[in-house]
Amino acid sequence: MAILQKILDHKLAWLGLSLIAIVVLTAIFAPLIAPHDPLAVDLMQKLQPPSATFPLGADHLGRCILSRLIYGSRVSLSISLIVIAFTTLLSLIVGLIAGYVGGKVDAWLMRLCDVFLAFPALILSLAIVGILGAGINNLIFALTITHWAGYARIVRSRVLSVKESDFIQAAIVSGTNRSAIMFRHILPFTIAELAILASLDISHIILHIAGLSFLGLGIQPPTPEWGAMINDGRSFFRLMPQLMLYPGLMIFITTLGFNIVGDVLRDVLDPRMEKQVQAETLKTKLQNG
Repeated sequence: MAILQKILDHKLAWLGLSLIAIVVLTAIFAPLIAPHDPLAVDLMQKLQPPSATFPLGADHLGRCILSRLIYGSRVSLSISLIVIAFTTLLSLIVGLIAGYVGGKVDAWLMRLCDVFLAFPALILSLAIVGILGAGINNLIFALTITHWAGYARIVRSRVLSVKESDFIQAAIVSGTNRSAIMFRHILPFTIAELAILASLDISHIILHIAGLSFLGLGIQPPTPEWGAMINDGRSFFRLMPQLMLYPGLMIFITTLGFNIVGDVLRDVLDPRMEKQVQAETLKTKLQNG
């Protein structure tokens, strides 16, 4: 409750949370909010301006722009959250093992991270999806592969700093097994930094999804997705610039919300984690006399 109160007391927290809430609620209640089927084609209504029937107009195939924007939020959020979940799980496993075991295991795992970090994430994603082919599963795989290494390095760094603390040394001396030390004593200290990184990185993942879909390597038509919608509207930019502006605005709002929340979490959680390590160390010293 104390952490939540600090977050809510932050000046920008309400703005970020409000933007995220709007997008999330839009995705959840898309069938109730969308005025039309986002896949319904009606060539007689193509490139219609905003009206009572089509609040934001219709695209080049006569599909409701507003409905496609609403359902596009489902696609972008669901895929980005899946990528974040897989990335976090993989990085936790690699980072905990590398930081706690150390030695050759640490060296080999960090060299593997260096290989993935040597390439720009978007370029490597393009290469992977280009080889495997377009599609949701390949997109999720490519984005997970290109993002886990940075997370793993952060986890390893936190593990290296925490495992030297007195309370960890006391747990080792008392005979606590490695898995218990890693997952019960060290893991909680990595969660805060991962939460901060994930909240900031989800906006990058949304941008990567949109970028790959714009290039035709991500979400495939006719599935509504913001990047693909921008690509569809390129040919009609002079006639109907809103075909590109509306999905671009949705991307902007979503990424802005997550970036603001990420900054707030960093301000609130980082100092708290350092104090928690100090408190655990002091507690152990007092117990040992």
